[in-house]
Amino acid sequence: MGLVIPLKKEINNSYLKLKNLVGDKLNQVDQHIKYKLASEINLIQEMTKYHFESGGKRIRALLTLGSAKLCDYRNGNRDVNLAACVELIHNATLLHDDVIDDSNLRRGIKTSNSIWGNQSSILVGDYLLSRCFEMMVEDDDHEVLKLLSSTSSKIAQGEVLQLEYKGQIDILEETYLNIINSKTAALFAAATRVGACITSKKKKEKDALESYGRNLGLAFQITDDALDYCSTKNTFGKEIGKDFFEGKVTLPAIFLFQKANDDEKKKLDKIFSKKNRTKLEFNEVQNLIKKYNSIDDCFKRAEYFINISRNALNTFNFSEEKLILQKITSFSLERSF
Repeated sequence: MGLVIPLKKEINNSYLKLKNLVGDKLNQVDQHIKYKLASEINLIQEMTKYHFESGGKRIRALLTLGSAKLCDYRNGNRDVNLAACVELIHNATLLHDDVIDDSNLRRGIKTSNSIWGNQSSILVGDYLLSRCFEMMVEDDDHEVLKLLSSTSSKIAQGEVLQLEYKGQIDILEETYLNIINSKTAALFAAATRVGACITSKKKKEKDALESYGRNLGLAFQITDDALDYCSTKNTFGKEIGKDFFEGKVTLPAIFLFQKANDDEKKKLDKIFSKKNRTKLEFNEVQNLIKKYNSIDDCFKRAEYFINISRNALNTFNFSEEKLILQKITSFSLERSF
């Protein structure tokens, strides 16, 4: 029998391999963001410095850089600039989300809105987006500009759609997937497609990388939503149960509702339709989720999208870059580092 490598170690290795693959490029992205966000306004300087130094895996930037390398992008800094754009879009949504969700913790530390207030967080999030669009214009590629600007629009629409279905426990899985496709997977898809765009690859390669990123993003968000019911604060880096307390109906609750008996469905509908939910009610829902193995169902669905993501890269010839990008898909199932 061969050596069995623990899943977490394997995932850590794939993440580090992707970082090593892009070399110093990721550090260049961080420096480029710092340079582009420079402002004479002290509050902007203070808040952006705090936010970007608060951690984060830069997975979207890594995917942009890795996809560009897969497509043989070797000279120039367009990959760095556009990876920075992707990160700015993502972090602007984080600042806005923390206000909408009234979050106090992210990545295990205080959120910007809990320190400087909601108004400042919204405005600095807008500042990130405005700088991002300046950088996209400087890139001077209409295809890329259209891709990233439309992605920003999709993210906003996804957030609004989620609000529209708040508290509706009988939401369809299809509707849930539409929501996370817009609010999460769309940016993953854009991040990876960019790599093919800046190397003038054919539509076949562009579509393959977009499918790779989109399905990886779906798996990523499904896992995140599952962990919100079964992880711990120390592991997750933020309070668990946030979706529940905010009345957001995510996949664990959807799968639970599908399997629950009539009495349980009535109780779930009553709980989720309330304006506020209690810790005791969260524990009750957690127990029902365990009873019906809803978390296992979520991870199975995430694995389904991971397989599609990996297979999408079969369009490309074998290479170290392809192998690493395929292996990094497992990263979406482990969110503790």
